[in-house]
Amino acid sequence: MARSHQWRPGRRQFLTTSATAACSAFLAAPAVRAQEVTRNMSSFRAVDWRPHFSSLRNGAVLVDTTSRALHFWSEDKRTYRLYPTSVPMTEDLTRRGRTSIVRKVVGPSWSPTPSMKKRNPEWPDYVPPGPDNPLGTHALYLGWTYYRIHGTHDTRKIGRRSSNGCIGLYNENIAELFALTRPGTQVLLI
Repeated sequence: MARSHQWRPGRRQFLTTSATAACSAFLAAPAVRAQEVTRNMSSFRAVDWRPHFSSLRNGAVLVDTTSRALHFWSEDKRTYRLYPTSVPMTEDLTRRGRTSIVRKVVGPSWSPTPSMKKRNPEWPDYVPPGPDNPLGTHALYLGWTYYRIHGTHDTRKIGRRSSNGCIGLYNENIAELFALTRPGTQVLLI
């Protein structure tokens, strides 16, 4: 008696067919609406302000030194921003806690702190505003002496432990944050 031979795909055909089916299913899937996305392309995650602030009076800035991200919420709760940052190089240079923005400067000048000069005696005593200034195009001065949220002309620093204590942003991001904040905006570094 003759056996009926049933066709079975080979390994290569099976893999090709499976990959084609998976791609087709992916392409046919509905697009995800923007408000459903909780992570941006840099893998930072959106967070809620309530675990960190009792209110959004004057707006709020949360700097997460672990994820190297800065979060901003407006007082009216309509605006939320998430920016990549540079953070202090070491734990000794990292200050955590609550403060606020006390002053805003476009085109800041820069002078190293006494401890910076001690570590780097070759640094200049003063750098005027411009492309060589480590504070970039804008600076938000905090209630803590010597601490700032500022821009940087050296974009390699963003996303790294690279500062002497300040929080650095891309110049275009600090310009946007500068426009969103005011003296009195609350700041929390964690």
